[in-house]
Amino acid sequence: MDFALEAKKIHEEIITWQRELHKIPEIGFDLFETTSYIKEQLTMMNVQYKVCSKTGGIIVLINGDVDGKTIAFRADMDGLPIVEKTNLKHASTNGNMHACGHDAHAAMLLGSTKIINTNKEKFKGKVKLIFQPAEETSGGAKPMIENGCLKNPNVDAIVGLHIGPSYRELKDGQIGISYGSIMASVDSFKLKVIGNGGHGAKPHLCTDPIVTASEIILSLQKIISREINPSHGVVITVGKIAGGTVQNVIPDYVEFWATVRTLDNEDRNFVEKRIKEIATGIAKANRNRVEIDYKRYFPPTINDREFTKFFCKSAIKIIGSEDIVELTDKNMGSEDMSYYLQEVPGTFFYLGSFPTKHPAHNSKFEINDEVLWEGPAIFSQVAYDFLQ
Repeated sequence: MDFALEAKKIHEEIITWQRELHKIPEIGFDLFETTSYIKEQLTMMNVQYKVCSKTGGIIVLINGDVDGKTIAFRADMDGLPIVEKTNLKHASTNGNMHACGHDAHAAMLLGSTKIINTNKEKFKGKVKLIFQPAEETSGGAKPMIENGCLKNPNVDAIVGLHIGPSYRELKDGQIGISYGSIMASVDSFKLKVIGNGGHGAKPHLCTDPIVTASEIILSLQKIISREINPSHGVVITVGKIAGGTVQNVIPDYVEFWATVRTLDNEDRNFVEKRIKEIATGIAKANRNRVEIDYKRYFPPTINDREFTKFFCKSAIKIIGSEDIVELTDKNMGSEDMSYYLQEVPGTFFYLGSFPTKHPAHNSKFEINDEVLWEGPAIFSQVAYDFLQ
């Protein structure tokens, strides 16, 4: 079956879905207009769906009564609290913006739904299509999984994609793949250094938390430069410091906040351990103490190597081997697709789209809608091949 041709037949419809969704971006789990629009399109396709009671996400199951394996495809639906400045005719005017391509992801999953449902008798198994909220905020994937989106029937493999300019090594319409980590974990911590304040002219009568905090911040970078394999990706960024009230008074405490990114779960555990050890040790050496509030969020997004090999064999049928690029520059951003890939084998890939030089999460971010047919074509081909 020619899935590229099938996707091109409905390309204008996919573009329309993307533009209509682009007009109504919403945040987090509160996607009332977005989900209403998607459910309306699914109803017009005569597709049955259910709504996840915990999240408001939408789950479509095609061929639910057919014996065989189950493959799932996931798209996120939420936008960002950014005022759009693109001057597009279909630009948002509600104060939010689809500045990360989630409108395109949802539109491409609608396209996949239409192609697969129209030809469902040719698929020798079940297909789940997961429309997920809150990727940009608290991570809608985790409660979707907790509410059973990968069960009844159990999912055997899962695929997701991201459109846009995250990787400059991709050209328009090319896809970027990785046989392992493709995006980083994201953790954060707040660290409070508690000392003993006093007069700035009499530091010997104090235990200065500003000096101690400065020493801790600089020492944390040595974890990366001296304790982590240089070929691994790790980032520790202190983005906020607060302490003191006036230039001639040593404060009682200083606080700072940081983000931590890793591509490997062992590195993630090691970095957290060393941050706590280093901060506690330096504080004690300076006769201060620390309080650390360390929070873990999304794990690293790690593709299954064997499934990714299979995925590439299917994708070649749609775009050819010359347009499949193995990514060498790892993205230290994060993705809650990682939660799905912890549960079942699968892959997450990038679709190149570069109409402007503006990156994701920018008020002038745009996509090239000429490539939108590729997502549904690849999803459909992968589903067909996997279920054979």
